Amino acid sequence: MVGKKLIAICQSGGEFETTSDGMLSYKGGDAHAMEIDDKMKYKDFKMEVAEMFSCNLGNMVIKYFLPGNKKTLICISNDKDLKRMVKFHNDSDSVDIYIMVEEVVVAPDVSQMMGSRSSRTTLSEAEIPLDTSMTMMENVLEDKKSGLLLLDASFDLVGDTNLEGAVIDVADVMPLPNAVMGMQVGFPGSYDEHHSKAAQQWENNITGVGQRFNSVHEFREALRRYAIAHRFAFKYKKNDSHRVTVKCKAEGCPWRIHASRLSTTPLICIKKMNSTHTCEGSVGTSGYQATRSWVASIIKDKLKFFPNYKPKDIVNDIKEEYGVQLNYFQAWRGKEVAKEQLQGSYREAYSQLPFLCEKIMETNLGSAAVFVTKDDSSFHRLFVCFRASVYGFEQGCRPLLFLDSVFLKSKYQGSLLTATAADGDDGIFPVAFAVVDVESYDNWSWFLERLKDSLSTFRGFTFVADRERGLREAIAGIFRNEGEDDGVHHAFCLHYLSEQLVRDLKVQFSYEVKCLLVDDLYAAAHALSPEAFRMCVERMKNISVDAFEWVMESDPAHWSNAFFRGARYNLMNSNFGEPFYSWISEAHELPITQMVGGICGRIADLIHSRRAESVEWNGRLTPSMEERLEREKSKAGSLEVRVGEEGNGFEVDGETVDLENCDCSCKAWRVVGIPCRHAAAVIACHGMDHYDYCSRFFTTQCYRIAHSVAVRPVSGGADGGPWEKGAAAAQMVSPPPTLRPPGRPTTKRSGSSHQQEAVGRRQLQCSRCKGTGHNKSTCKE
Repeated sequence: MVGKKLIAICQSGGEFETTSDGMLSYKGGDAHAMEIDDKMKYKDFKMEVAEMFSCNLGNMVIKYFLPGNKKTLICISNDKDLKRMVKFHNDSDSVDIYIMVEEVVVAPDVSQMMGSRSSRTTLSEAEIPLDTSMTMMENVLEDKKSGLLLLDASFDLVGDTNLEGAVIDVADVMPLPNAVMGMQVGFPGSYDEHHSKAAQQWENNITGVGQRFNSVHEFREALRRYAIAHRFAFKYKKNDSHRVTVKCKAEGCPWRIHASRLSTTPLICIKKMNSTHTCEGSVGTSGYQATRSWVASIIKDKLKFFPNYKPKDIVNDIKEEYGVQLNYFQAWRGKEVAKEQLQGSYREAYSQLPFLCEKIMETNLGSAAVFVTKDDSSFHRLFVCFRASVYGFEQGCRPLLFLDSVFLKSKYQGSLLTATAADGDDGIFPVAFAVVDVESYDNWSWFLERLKDSLSTFRGFTFVADRERGLREAIAGIFRNEGEDDGVHHAFCLHYLSEQLVRDLKVQFSYEVKCLLVDDLYAAAHALSPEAFRMCVERMKNISVDAFEWVMESDPAHWSNAFFRGARYNLMNSNFGEPFYSWISEAHELPITQMVGGICGRIADLIHSRRAESVEWNGRLTPSMEERLEREKSKAGSLEVRVGEEGNGFEVDGETVDLENCDCSCKAWRVVGIPCRHAAAVIACHGMDHYDYCSRFFTTQCYRIAHSVAVRPVSGGADGGPWEKGAAAAQMVSPPPTLRPPGRPTTKRSGSSHQQEAVGRRQLQCSRCKGTGHNKSTCKE
């Protein structure tokens, strides 16, 4: 589906002027308008623009500003760049695009050679004496193989560090260009072309003696960009909080600049400057100033609109736009700095937890937001449960809770414990969540204790959860006083059970055999009668006696429909709340207060959107349950109904239906909550209403009640300003001692089915010896 269309106002023929506040303003030229969207290809876009202004495709450069930033022009050179521009301006109706046409110098032998790094004088513009030796010209042409400078991995310096006498440079992996009669000839090819496109805006960052800056940091950043624009390396002679002295790195080059603080003011002023370069030509040497703070300043605006900006894309974009070759880790570190600048400090976020909890309970009366610290004041765990969630769950959802956890990949790691329910349309309904330092029996017990305090009753409830990770003991320990018959039931999560089965098998089976075992386990779990259950496990026994014995010892009364005494409505896996976990994948790298605030916001949006959606429903049941009931009614059309023996119930297709107790001997009605085909046939035969025999939790009215109370958003924090410090200000919270381990974390859960996840990756099988773990080409037989 085509997304939102933008009006692209294309302008060409004018000039950029720098205003007093550093903004770029475009004056003069012609303008045309066209419609674009995220499906448009860069090639088509460029051709249409070229036709507008009668430009040559090879000489045309297309740029734009990011929203709210009139200082940095962004280049468009491929489909990805064009899509990003559309995404960045998604909240706008139009975007200004600037078309610049580069002049092509037609001159034999020297047309590819560009001008000096400071003046941008081309060979055709320079006055080259007629007696210029051919040897000298050949030396120039030999440099055309030079490309982009490669930055060494060690070149990652913090800009504000006092580095008196230190050299800031990169590995000299590129030969210097030769001089022609005192004129510096630049690097031919794409490097100077890309470099001039983006870096030319920084050529006048340093103007000369008398120029003032608001701080030392601002002066250093301006100097670094100036050096990139003019392509030379420098080193600090003096570098502290009130003075900076810098000289060109090249030996003997007189270029030098000195700036110091104006007395009684924080301003930094350039006091001395020699702008002449004599190094390896007229003005420059190889080398660029590219710290992680510089990378962060370049990508920060893009990262704000494109949070999933990948380091490899950063490397490609900076190479293309500035002619600077970063490695992956420089881009990654620059992204980390930019994220902290945009999102705030991870460490400081923990100190804001008391105010966050206070704010949640103030804006959502009756809600619970509790955190606990260890003896050393480091973070231990946080629990959040909204009153709106409690009301919706108790009044409009089935007495069924799914317990699961998600590992957090943030700087300080941790786990997110979740309790979710299923609404009347089989959608996720978040009830409570907790952030803990580690998943353990102690933390699960604490979470369940807080959950028990928040809910009014647990009698008749069913928990769908793993039997490992301390959950089985925690559930049994917290709810041990509940009644045996109508108390709390623990249904083992079938997904985790199948994973454990595959892990515990002693014999190394092939991928296909493992799939058969897992399929039989799922069939045994869904079996509605003991006879059907035994048939499924017998099939497993024919494959593996060990698997059969494992299943019989795994306590089927906690996971098979044939023996389970509670009601779980045929929902077998604790990761029912998969959409909830997708929210975490989007927010897990944020500081803890923003992550929690983001989850709270998504819960509020979910309840609001479903409440609005249900207003349009006209049926008595929710849409998914209406569809299920219609399927059962269609199956019942050809069934014959007879009165049971001795007048007890009705017999349909060999099954006995008891309308009074809403039960059928096939047990599907009791398990699902919707009349099975046998019951549907009896209801239709007696002219009764099928809706009267459906569970109340599936009605539209019950669904609307579940989503009737709104969650109020929590303002403040990194996005909305600081929270007012109340009584919670007295407690200090520091981050947990754990840190994220080295290496790249996984970014998303597997999208495969539960059976495939349990079995794992398919093993290689040799077609020659039929062994596993190798193929025919590596077989030793």
